[in-house]
Parts: sequence; C-alpha cells; structure tokens
Amino acid sequence: MIAYPQFDPVAFSLGPLTFRWYGLMYLIGFGLAWWLAGRRAQKEGSGWTREEVSDVIFYGALGVILGGRLGSVLFYNFDRFLQDPVMLFRVWEGGMSFHGGLIGVAIALLLFSRRYKKSFLSVTDFVSPLVPLGLFFGRIGNFINNELWGKPTDLPWGIMLVPFGPSYHPSQLYEAFLEGLVLFIILWTVSAKTRPAGVISGLFLLFYGIFRFTVEFVRMPDADLGYLALGWVTMGQILTIPMIAGGLWLISWARKQNENNA
Repeated sequence: MIAYPQFDPVAFSLGPLTFRWYGLMYLIGFGLAWWLAGRRAQKEGSGWTREEVSDVIFYGALGVILGGRLGSVLFYNFDRFLQDPVMLFRVWEGGMSFHGGLIGVAIALLLFSRRYKKSFLSVTDFVSPLVPLGLFFGRIGNFINNELWGKPTDLPWGIMLVPFGPSYHPSQLYEAFLEGLVLFIILWTVSAKTRPAGVISGLFLLFYGIFRFTVEFVRMPDADLGYLALGWVTMGQILTIPMIAGGLWLISWARKQNENNA
C-alpha cells in the first residue's frame, strides 16, 4: 500500500496573498489549453485568430468557474448551501462539479459564437480537445486537496490516508488518467484532421461519460446523497447518462448531415 503524502494545500504565500495548489492546477490547465489552441489556430485554414483564441479561453474559464461552483452546490451540496450560503464563494476549499462546469462552458461558448458569428458546433469542436487538460490538472488538485476518494481497497496501489489505516482507491488519479490524458489523446488525434461538425464534441461527451460512469463504481458517493438507486447508482452516473446518449446522437447526426451535404 502507498501512504498519502499529506500535501500542504498552500503552494506558497506572498505577503497576505495565499496561493493554493487547487487553484494553481486550474491556472496551469487553462494556460496549457491556451498555448495548444494558439498552435492549432496557426495552421492554414484554421479559421481562428489569436484574439479569438484568447477570448474563447477566457469565456471558457468563466464558464468552468461559475458553472462548476454552482453545479457543485446545486447537485451535491444544496443542504449545506442553505445553512452556509457564503460557501458558494469559497472556491479555494475545493468543490467544483464537472457537469455544472460543462453547462457553464456551453453557455459561455454560445455567447462567444454569437459574438464572433461562428457556428456553435465549430466552436465546441475546437475547444473540446482542450478540455481534458483542465480535467487532468483539476483531478490532481482534488488529490492534493485530499478529497473525492474512492472506496476501500486491498489493491497494492491503494492509498493509506493515515498510518496503518485502511487503503482507498485513488479515484482522482483514475479520473486524471482516463478523463484527462486518455481523453486528450483521443480527441487531439481525431481532431487533427477535418471532421464533420459535431463529431469531436460528440466524442468528448461519449468518452467522458463512459470514463466517468466507470470510475464512479469505485468512487465514494457524495456523503450528503449516498447511492440514489439500486444500492450503487450515484449522482455522477445519473448526470453522465445524458452525456453518453447525447454524444452518440450528436456523432450520428453529424455524420448524416455530412452525407446529405456530400
């Protein structure tokens, strides 16, 4: 078994300012996404300018932060929010919902597409391969923050949170690998060539949904919600099912549209 390193959640301080690893992970993810988007925009015929890349990352960042925090409160911590409304603003403590962030990003990208007169699907197809980078670093932030652990396990890579205590699945690292690295490789590779509008976005929804649904089997359910059905269905799985169905539909629709326009 592996002992948890007991990270200090504070990376460093500058006078009265405190910088936490959780927030820095998001900044690293956004920075890397901006850099990669800029490189792809430089390709001939990309249809993107540097200004548009900077703006779409800014819009996306706002969508992630606002949507992710609101989703965390509404989906997982609503009772706690009613008792302590100020918790909504304590982002540094952790607590970001991917599904809430996805809704927030979708709204932000819709506003962006209208401003720049681009099709919504062309924007989401451009952004989708970049999202796993944020997911990867966000899950590393969860691990450092000592949150979102998996169930107890006897597997050799289980993490002991206290000496001689039980070991747990590092579900944050499972998600960082699947939803971050693996999903990034799939989408970045597929999007290297021109695809029908909507295919990349559909693949993102489909594979994220599959990966998240799978990891939920070894991840502890939210303490306030527990299992919602059958003794094993979690809120994360319920919220993920529409993503899988929507991804399959979007891929099928995009291919049919491409065939009709051929």
